[in-house]
Amino acid sequence: MLNQLHYYYKKDNLFKLKKSKTTTNNNIETSYLTPHQIVAELDKYVIGQDNAKKLVAIALRNRWRRQQVASEIKDEIMPNNIIMIGPTGVGKTEIARRLAKLSGAPFVKVEATKYTEVGYVGRDVESMVRDLVERSVGIVREEQIATKHKDARKAAEIRILDILIPPTDTNADNAEDNSETRKRMDEMLEAGLLDDKVIELDVLVDSSPSVNILGPIGLDEMGMNLKEMLDGMLPKKNKKKKYKVSEALTIIQKEETEKLIDMENVIKEALKRAENNGIIFIDEIDKVASKNSERSGAEVSREGVQRDLLPIVEGCSVNTKYGQVNTDHILFIASGAFHTSKPSDLIPELQGRFPIRVELKSLTEEDFVKILTVPENALIKQYVALIAAEKVKLTFEKPAIKEIASIAAKVNDEVTNIGARRLHTILTTLLEEVMFNIPDLNKETEILITAPKVREILKDISENIDLSKFIL
Repeated sequence: MLNQLHYYYKKDNLFKLKKSKTTTNNNIETSYLTPHQIVAELDKYVIGQDNAKKLVAIALRNRWRRQQVASEIKDEIMPNNIIMIGPTGVGKTEIARRLAKLSGAPFVKVEATKYTEVGYVGRDVESMVRDLVERSVGIVREEQIATKHKDARKAAEIRILDILIPPTDTNADNAEDNSETRKRMDEMLEAGLLDDKVIELDVLVDSSPSVNILGPIGLDEMGMNLKEMLDGMLPKKNKKKKYKVSEALTIIQKEETEKLIDMENVIKEALKRAENNGIIFIDEIDKVASKNSERSGAEVSREGVQRDLLPIVEGCSVNTKYGQVNTDHILFIASGAFHTSKPSDLIPELQGRFPIRVELKSLTEEDFVKILTVPENALIKQYVALIAAEKVKLTFEKPAIKEIASIAAKVNDEVTNIGARRLHTILTTLLEEVMFNIPDLNKETEILITAPKVREILKDISENIDLSKFIL
């Protein structure tokens, strides 16, 4: 991921990279982005919230800095976990998600409300670490598949040739003719001339029974996978099926890739990445904060979840099906709106594990205009691309964009502040008739969205608070 990003920067000459070299187990040279470069990337997708971007950029860079420390103090350098405080829809989740993509690090997003205290029905907090490890294994495995692609493809082509033209003994009379024929067929195979030819292929069929577990979640908490156990106990059967050569190549290539991947090394590297580079984003942490001193059942349960989270965030060993994972250097980013509670309502021990607090600001009308137009994944760009698929050009005038932003800000103030998510509902309502009727329009036409048209379509809804509650 990082190598691709660096190539992208060089290609577009955005700025010159300051490379900081490090070496992984497989001797691949990698480099980490500087805080300025991280913020520049986040600016492409998140509008405003400069302080939050700056702090997460420092936290990410500090992970690389720690790995360059050679002395024993390296193990004592703990990550600065972050709590992001702000209303919904201001960019908390997007910052964390984009940060993980930039670093290429294993990343999981979890909802604090899904977890319950040990002993109650629900998910154990340790499962978030297991999810992180699963993600890490997936990332490393995909990297291995990419590196083995050419070898697997060549092995698959040889197996296809063996089916089309079985090899003969080198001492046989027709060995030379057979060799020439295989060579010609190999060239035809690479050129795609045999893709539609049908061949018979032996494929492995899973004979293990389907197992459904009813009841509370538990198997992942024990770090076990019942289906994998049954797969190992029950042998797979071969079954002959007919496929086109193009389909058979895909199937065989997948089998050959599995043979080439060293899962032992994959797991070893994945555990290392999870421990040193993993990021766990805990959303809605304010929902497990005790809002008052009353000892009701709900409050006790919330406090129990916090106490279960404490050792995970502080640093402990968690058992997974791939082995033990130490959470000392996993970066935890928590977020919450804290409408009815405040960070100080969390238990003191947990507060101490999140030393960095950053407050994200509510979005203004000017921010909404930028959100609609500036990011690479801006909503207006998305709708323009969708409608372009129908060979129709969609254009928004600048006053129309400003009017949409104005309505979003007004409805957020009068109904409920859901941040930038309000723009989704407004644009969906605004373009409802267009999206419905567009397949029946003449192609190569243009649809122009003007400010009067925006006001006309949304006038009744935006001015009626009761309608806004239900529609916008």
